[in-house]
Amino acid sequence: MSRQPLLTLSRTRRALTASATVVALTGIALFSAGAGIAENSTPRTARNIPNLDQVKTEIAAYYGDIETEDGEHYASPESNYAEQVRRVEDQVRKSLNQAAVRADEGKPAIVVDVDDTTLLMYNFERRIGYDFTGRAQDEYLRSTDADPVFGMPDLVNRAHDENIAVFFVTGREEYQRDWSVRNLKNAGYDVPVGRKHFFLENTDNPPPYLECGSECTTVEYKSGTRKHIESRGYDILANVGDQYSDLKGGYADKTFKLPNPMYRTP
Repeated sequence: MSRQPLLTLSRTRRALTASATVVALTGIALFSAGAGIAENSTPRTARNIPNLDQVKTEIAAYYGDIETEDGEHYASPESNYAEQVRRVEDQVRKSLNQAAVRADEGKPAIVVDVDDTTLLMYNFERRIGYDFTGRAQDEYLRSTDADPVFGMPDLVNRAHDENIAVFFVTGREEYQRDWSVRNLKNAGYDVPVGRKHFFLENTDNPPPYLECGSECTTVEYKSGTRKHIESRGYDILANVGDQYSDLKGGYADKTFKLPNPMYRTP
């Protein structure tokens, strides 16, 4: 399911505020029942609400914002964000290496999200001022290739080379498939990205294995898709995403949370 649009300033503030905690976390990767997102609560005073402009400034610093001559903004490979991502990726690699000894128990697999898991959308978020709309996303995906998340092409390609099947499960819509495939290939993902390995949400014609049909929540859609993958005989060794909704619902041996202070997908 696509991220809920940041239609108003209050929505933007809520998304930034709710995820600001992520910036302060370092090295947290393995998701567990005790690592859920704090529920939104009504601030008692203005002092309980971080200043929106200050939060944006802190996000830019966290990503090591690099502004090009044409006014575009990109994350730095030397940023705190990049360093935290590398620590998570190291934990994924370690987990996959440990699981290799039991690879004969089934067909090993890894599931990865797309936005801010395999493709870094910082440039897009800066361009739209963190004010998401479906139209803005379509225009960007149609015309622009996002950079890969630092280190993820190497992790994903190595998993594939070691006979671990790679599945992309994204909340992007089915009609965005061609743009997304193009971007993944151009970003250096040298793995199968056909329909058997790349799942996008299709609310107009949902697959029969999703009992919730076109009314799935993000958790239902993603966990239902993982269940379908495992029904094909795969053992999902690791599920990697930047949202807790990417990780909830089971059907993965281990789950790993990448940092994302820009938005939250419930």
